[in-house]
Amino acid sequence: MTEPSALCARIADEVEKVIVGKRPTILLVLTALVADGHVLLEDVPGVGKTMLVRALSRALSLQTQRLQCTPDLMPQDVTGLHVYSRRDERFEFRAGPVFTNLLLADELNRATPRTQSALLEAMQERQVTVDAETKPLPDPFFVLATENPIEQEGTFPLPEAELDRFLLRTAIGYPARESEEALVRLHLSKNRLEDVQAVAGPADIKALQAAAQGIELSGPVLGYIVSLTRGLRERSGVALGPSPRATLGLARAAQARALVSGRDFVVPDDVQALAEPVLAHRLMLDASAELAGSTQAEMVETALAEIEVPFEGPGR
Repeated sequence: MTEPSALCARIADEVEKVIVGKRPTILLVLTALVADGHVLLEDVPGVGKTMLVRALSRALSLQTQRLQCTPDLMPQDVTGLHVYSRRDERFEFRAGPVFTNLLLADELNRATPRTQSALLEAMQERQVTVDAETKPLPDPFFVLATENPIEQEGTFPLPEAELDRFLLRTAIGYPARESEEALVRLHLSKNRLEDVQAVAGPADIKALQAAAQGIELSGPVLGYIVSLTRGLRERSGVALGPSPRATLGLARAAQARALVSGRDFVVPDDVQALAEPVLAHRLMLDASAELAGSTQAEMVETALAEIEVPFEGPGR
């Protein structure tokens, strides 16, 4: 396999052919995939959330299914169902779109809570249970979900249990003026998605994930991660803090970021860069904090400012 950081750079280059000026976001999503985690893209319509996922699937040559979430979507529309075959006189399983490598759950918060919960087992266990029968999902398996801001009409808030299954939440945001002009010129000429070349495959992803697990996480940096998550649980204004799953997720994401950056050890900068996207969406603020106008991201930033930063380097 190509050197990990070089391969990640090639993947990002391909995606950037259609998502102009958003390389940090592309690398963040790629970091989540290397950490074997799911991603929630939250932003207003039209900024390229779905296009980013489609470009990434082409660059990674992954089998991809798209699930367009609507209020009338049923759980079996996600997982699949058994259908009776008169010819064979037995029930046959018809797999739902979740049986794929990369599931694009478009506008996830437009689905009802019952349908949203159909993804919980798939995201955590990489399997689904239909009519008491458990079926494994393809490997690798990722969920890249998009959602519109919760204030938008016709949306349902994602339950805390489902939010906790997403390794990170991020936004694409509006492009800078120069990037927006370049984007318009590119897409006026042709369908730029056709220019995205496959530069990796499922085996490469599994190799990247295995390499990330071997990245050194020193004792002081691990202690830094644990201090951050435990501090957020005890912080005034936080009704529900990060779970141990969040602590593990932040550690794995930090290892993946180090790999993508070309290092074989985690530094505090990795933790600081990932703390908000990994932890903020897992926080539930109490009424006093909400009345004061506090945000989840501000809680994470304040906690980072208060915790002593350990020595940056391996072997400590």
